[in-house]
Amino acid sequence: MPDWLIALVLGLIEGLTEFIPVSSTGHLLLAGHFMGFHSPGNTFQVLIQLGAILAITSVYFGRLWGLLTTLPTDPGSRRFVIGILLAFLPAVFIGVLAHDFIKTVLYESPTLVCTTLIVGGFILLGLDRMKFEPRYTDVSQYPLKTAFIIGVFQCLALVPGVSRSGATIAGALLLKCDKRSAAEFSFFLAMPTMAGAFAYDLYKNIDLLSAKDINLIAIGFVAALISGVFVVKSLLNFITRHGFAPFAYWRIAVGVVGLAALYIPR
Repeated sequence: MPDWLIALVLGLIEGLTEFIPVSSTGHLLLAGHFMGFHSPGNTFQVLIQLGAILAITSVYFGRLWGLLTTLPTDPGSRRFVIGILLAFLPAVFIGVLAHDFIKTVLYESPTLVCTTLIVGGFILLGLDRMKFEPRYTDVSQYPLKTAFIIGVFQCLALVPGVSRSGATIAGALLLKCDKRSAAEFSFFLAMPTMAGAFAYDLYKNIDLLSAKDINLIAIGFVAALISGVFVVKSLLNFITRHGFAPFAYWRIAVGVVGLAALYIPR
C-alpha cells in the first residue's frame, strides 16, 4: 500500500476516533504497526490531530465566539473558561515531563495498546451501566474542583490505548456528571489539550521531518478534518440514545483482535 494511501486511512481513523472513547492514538499506532507505517518519533500520529482540532473548532465556533465576547462581562463564561484551563494543566505538566518516555517507550508497544483498550473497554462498560442521579447536567456549570479532577483523569490518556475522551468522560461520570455533558466537556477540553500536544511535538521533532513527511501529514490532516466534523456533529445525540456501551464493546473487540494478530502464529 503506498504511503499516501496509508496516510489517508490513518487520517480518517484519527477523525473518526479522536472524540469517542476508544483511543485514537491506540488505533493509529495499531493500524500503523500492521500496515508497516512508521514516522520519525511517531510524530505523524500527533500532528494530524490538527485536523481534528479544526474540526471541533469549526463545529463549536458559535459557542466559542459567544464565550469570547461575553468573557469580560459574564462571570459564568469566565468560570467556564477557567475550569477548562484548570482541567488542561495536569496533562501539560505530566506530558512535558514524560514526553520522551511516552513517545519512545509506550508508543512502541502494540501489546500495551491492545491491553489498555481491553481494560478500558470493561471499565467504560461498567461505568455505562452505573445507575445514579446526575448532579451536573450543564457543562458550563461544572464546579472548578470538578473540572480540575476531570483534568487529572485526562492524564491517564498519556498511556496509549486509554483514550483522552474516555478518561475525561470516566472522570466526569464518577463525579456524577450526566453522559451528554461529560462528552461535551471532553470536547472543550480537547481543544487546548490537542493544540498543546501538537505545538510541543512539532517543536520537539521539527528537525526530523522531511518534505515527504510533511506531505503525508497534510493528507492525514485533511482526512482527519473531514471525518472529525462528521463525528462531532453526531456524537452527542448518539450518546444520548445509546450511551457508551457500543464504544466499550468496540474497544474490547479491537484489543482482542490486535493481541491475536500479534501473538497467534500465522
